[in-house]
Amino acid sequence: MEASQGTLPLNTCHVQKLLLIINRLHMLLHSMALGFLFYYRVCFLFQDQENRVSHLLPWLLVFTSEIILSFIWFLGQAYRWRPVSRFVFPERLPEDDKLPAVDVFICTADPIKEPTLEVMNTVLSSMALDYPQEKIHVYLSDDGCSPMTLYGVRKAWEFARWWLPFCRRYKIKNRCPKAYFSALESDDNDFARSSFYMEDKQKIKRKYEAFKEEIETFRKAEAFSRDSITVGDHSSVIEVMQEDIIDDVDNVKMPQLVYVSRERKSSSPHHFKAGALNVLLRVSAVMSNSPYILDLDCDMFCNDPTSARYAMCFHLDPKISSSLSFVQFPQKFHNISKKDIYDSQLRSLFTLQWQGMDGLKGPVLSGTGFYMKRVSLYGNQANEGIDPQGWTDLLQLREYFGSSNEFIKSLTQNYTSVFFPGRNTLLEEPHLLASCRYETGTKWGQDVGFLYDSVVEDFLTGFILHCNGWNSVFCEPSRPQFLGTATTNLNDVLIQGTRWYSGLFENGISKFCPLIYGSLRMPLLQSLCFAELTYFPLYCLPLWCFATIPQLCLQRGIPLYPKVSDTFFIVFFFIFLSSLSKHLLEVFLTGGTLHNWINEQRIWMMKSTTCDLYGCLDALLKKVGIRQASFLPTDKAEDDEQTLLYQNDKYDFRASNIFIVPMLALLTVNIFCLVVGVYRVILVGDWDKMFIQVALASFIITVNYPIIEGLVIRKDKGRISQSVAIYVILFTMIFLTFCKFL
Repeated sequence: MEASQGTLPLNTCHVQKLLLIINRLHMLLHSMALGFLFYYRVCFLFQDQENRVSHLLPWLLVFTSEIILSFIWFLGQAYRWRPVSRFVFPERLPEDDKLPAVDVFICTADPIKEPTLEVMNTVLSSMALDYPQEKIHVYLSDDGCSPMTLYGVRKAWEFARWWLPFCRRYKIKNRCPKAYFSALESDDNDFARSSFYMEDKQKIKRKYEAFKEEIETFRKAEAFSRDSITVGDHSSVIEVMQEDIIDDVDNVKMPQLVYVSRERKSSSPHHFKAGALNVLLRVSAVMSNSPYILDLDCDMFCNDPTSARYAMCFHLDPKISSSLSFVQFPQKFHNISKKDIYDSQLRSLFTLQWQGMDGLKGPVLSGTGFYMKRVSLYGNQANEGIDPQGWTDLLQLREYFGSSNEFIKSLTQNYTSVFFPGRNTLLEEPHLLASCRYETGTKWGQDVGFLYDSVVEDFLTGFILHCNGWNSVFCEPSRPQFLGTATTNLNDVLIQGTRWYSGLFENGISKFCPLIYGSLRMPLLQSLCFAELTYFPLYCLPLWCFATIPQLCLQRGIPLYPKVSDTFFIVFFFIFLSSLSKHLLEVFLTGGTLHNWINEQRIWMMKSTTCDLYGCLDALLKKVGIRQASFLPTDKAEDDEQTLLYQNDKYDFRASNIFIVPMLALLTVNIFCLVVGVYRVILVGDWDKMFIQVALASFIITVNYPIIEGLVIRKDKGRISQSVAIYVILFTMIFLTFCKFL
């Protein structure tokens, strides 16, 4: 399909030259400083034997930690090599009748952690995209097989018959009903002062309130609880919403809306979200078979209706479309506080790293908010164009894609779906495709569809797509195209981080190691970007070392760093200052503040010493077969008390003890060793030798001040449990006292 009627481009790409120069200059200076640091450490091995033997173990531990930090830093510089920004011109797209169709995939699994009303708002916002309605097909996967979710879909379909015409008529920008009717959303369209508009708005608002009430009434009538979620064995359920509703709305063009709950049996693996997406991929192939797919998390509603047209500015560009797999939009969140104490917006990831990868071969697949070319998910054969007629026999096709003849037919370019709304007799094929045994003996999850070898199926799938020669594009318009619900309490942040880092590190120690598998199949810089993500959890090792070893040596008078009067002191000081100032510059350049910088440093320390460590351990245990892969959806249900603490920039320390204990223990180590160490330094007078270790302990204590505040000052419910704190602090101080006399 031609991209446009004329010769004007649909998109442009500009290299951020000033940032590129700053980045490369910083790489040069920082690398030189690291070279001098390594020289200083190696020279220690040639000191007099008595001094070397007494200090060897802590010295080697610190040196090893510095090597690990330098290794991760080196990998991360690939993001900064060629940052770019892109601009699109959707007004240059072809006419609506020439635009390709889009299938929307939304997955939910737990109507308690993922409230039905929130999910339905996402469904409604995707149905209301500014795109030809007959070319939008929305599929909702419900792994909980909950009657609550199915009822919500039916009611959402009824409300959509009113909501969609209202959005089109008045060109509403935010087409998520909840966000539109909230006090935060202002009327910024051309009809804001029209009496007809205000009358229609009040009418639609009453319809929405009635819609909410019906869902709430059903929940109460069914005595809805966790027991009502079908998590055991059940058959597949597929229901297509029909246009047989009798109401006052006439001639409404509606997108297709399909509810899908795949078959589940305890004897068959379900592969978490990747398995659900592959079922939607197959079911949609025989029902609509749109060439492009939009994947959304169940809480990630469409904040702007133009995302499909923005994505098509890349997919329909003849210069890049042949090798373009997906267009990734950044994840943004509607409930982020000004200071964002948990770094829930993942600023560095979506405003720095993805832009940097976009200057290479494109960003990582990020789980939600991407427009994917369907054929790119069909394996290596997609690179050459899948043509079943050219395969040797039907058996070969079935071994690859499964036993469905209808699905195999859908692989051809001229396939037309035989499905028509209202003909439920034809749903036998979708039920077959949603059965739990359909994938047995096929390449699904291995070479076809979303891949199963990791709980972070998005990362692995995107990585293999790039290895197979596909590219991707990062698109970040000024108005966020999608908005989700960020985690706003420490426990959920750390649990979510543990799952992510376990999956990422698992890839780093698997056969898909980016440094080995990736470097042979993609440009070196691109493979380094993927490697940085997989080995990022290794931050836990140097941070645990730097939070304990220099402090323990401080109280015993063992210097690990050069004296202030030594020339090499400047090297260590420069590296420390260089790292912090570069991070601060990047925060400022991406619209952040000094508070954001401090909070990112703080949550980085908290995550590195807890969920990074647990993620690495979990990945190693799964690697040796001691643990099985697991997946728990993040809690999207709103808690007013937690939200209030978050908005007031107060950490909610009502987290699991496996997270609180190490944070308290490390803080106790630093405070105790600093007090004892400073006392010893005053008596001995060796400030010159111990200055860096004193400064390091002071820096760690200062950054982690909120833990002290949550333990000593705060009296609200989000404070640290006193009973836990007493045991941890007491045990840690006994241990430190024992170590001092060793």
